[in-house]
Amino acid sequence: MQGQGLTAETTRGMVVSVSRPASEVGRQILDAGGNAVDAAIAVGFALAVTWPEAGNIGGGGFMLVHPVDGQPPSVIDYREQAPAAATVDMFVNGESEYRLVGVPGTVRGLKLAHQRYGRLAWEALVQPAVVLAREGFLVSEELAKSLNGVIETCRDNEELLRVFGQDQGRQAWKTGDRLTQPELAETLRLIAVGGDDGFYQGRTAAAVETEMKRGGGLITTADLAAYRAYERPALRGAYRGLDVFAVPPPSSGGTALIQMLNTAEHFELQRSGRWSSATLHVMIECMRRAYCDRARYLGDPAFNQIPTHLTTKDYARKLKETISPIAATSSATWGADILSPTESSHTTHFSVIDQDGMAVSNTYTLEQDFGSRIVVRGAGFLLNNEMGDFNPKPGVTDATGLIGTKPNLIAPGKRMLSSMCPVVVSQDGRVVLVTGSPGGRTIINTLFCTVMNVLEFEMPLREAVDAPRMHHAWMPDRARMEQSLLDKYPEAVTELRALGHTIEANPTTQGDAHSIAVSPATGRRTGVVDPRRSGWAAGQ
Repeated sequence: MQGQGLTAETTRGMVVSVSRPASEVGRQILDAGGNAVDAAIAVGFALAVTWPEAGNIGGGGFMLVHPVDGQPPSVIDYREQAPAAATVDMFVNGESEYRLVGVPGTVRGLKLAHQRYGRLAWEALVQPAVVLAREGFLVSEELAKSLNGVIETCRDNEELLRVFGQDQGRQAWKTGDRLTQPELAETLRLIAVGGDDGFYQGRTAAAVETEMKRGGGLITTADLAAYRAYERPALRGAYRGLDVFAVPPPSSGGTALIQMLNTAEHFELQRSGRWSSATLHVMIECMRRAYCDRARYLGDPAFNQIPTHLTTKDYARKLKETISPIAATSSATWGADILSPTESSHTTHFSVIDQDGMAVSNTYTLEQDFGSRIVVRGAGFLLNNEMGDFNPKPGVTDATGLIGTKPNLIAPGKRMLSSMCPVVVSQDGRVVLVTGSPGGRTIINTLFCTVMNVLEFEMPLREAVDAPRMHHAWMPDRARMEQSLLDKYPEAVTELRALGHTIEANPTTQGDAHSIAVSPATGRRTGVVDPRRSGWAAGQ
């Protein structure tokens, strides 16, 4: 039985992403006999065409794979990295848009995933994106809004206007218009026939280097040829008897999420009620401690010794004892050892499960919306601005949220710290939840809210994804809440302020958690699109 739409149900495979054409590509790959990884690769390339705000071949990310053959879940790390010419102090006096570009990892990461887990031929997975770029597709309302927004703010960017504008940006995009990208189609064709070398060597690599030289950027063809994606063991946590798998460093997402879940597990939050001030207080305090440890310890594991205690139950037990039920903790006091005296929301996530139960949770990004806004001339794709995720000023960590701690300082070949947090939850080896979100530094807290809604408060997935969210990042010392939370639970908010919390309204929505739930009893899969942004769930 096939289901599709904002909520879909099936007993077979399911794909949920921000773009209907991309989700349909993933479903077609499943119909053709591909597995979840095959579908995820095809969706990743399709989103580079249909969701240029964040879908990409010029960025990077993380793919969490939960196999069904007894292999442990693993993570394909294709995070961008600093070019060889990068220096620790290159942003102390300000940033240059071209120097903000990190060496892209997406294509090599998707290729590694295919080598490890793919079933169908590589070319068959890339070809749907080639067709979408060459023949075009119908623009949705959300994409029209996205394209018109970037065009309006980039009127002096002639190449971006040429590639993504109608009549050089003189005509606005409308729902139902057709977007074609012939130069991107050719770039994708080279990848389809040449594999990852079709991107990291030859014509495309030379075009990237030429673009970098044009604007004073640092990336060379040697940087591109040297880039490698890595397969890493997934971080494993447990909550109320369920296994929680997430991403390890260089993403901070898995470490922080598992630490927060471990700490929250010591409290009887279900008894307190999801929207009580007691529950919200504990969740804020869990966020505060995890984000402080994020700043203190986390970075690229090739350059740092990451403490092993952060995700242990013993450490969470100690943290639990530091949380007062009647008073908020001062962030300045909690992180005094790293605080000096006086991240982007435009990522995208998709979730996939096949009929055999193999699951993929993938988050990738260009950093800001449309990344650096630099389109590689003649190649038709956007470059990231991920170098901004490094700590820009060594030693400067302040109450505004600026972090200057050593683990995430710039170094040649180093991967910048990420907050991306694709998640798979399983019970007795069988997947029960696939989720993730965009949102920059808010990503981890979006997943904390969503996973807690499902695992602790036993909400149906639709309710869990729709529920209001909040975010506390240690510094600045404030909890930002979606307006719907403030409106629906004013008494709890008043009580939180009485405990000493600073509460602010989030001027925008938080995250975009396109998710899949699997019933342990029936195996039925429910795909849920987050209403905060358009998307499409496509079931077989």
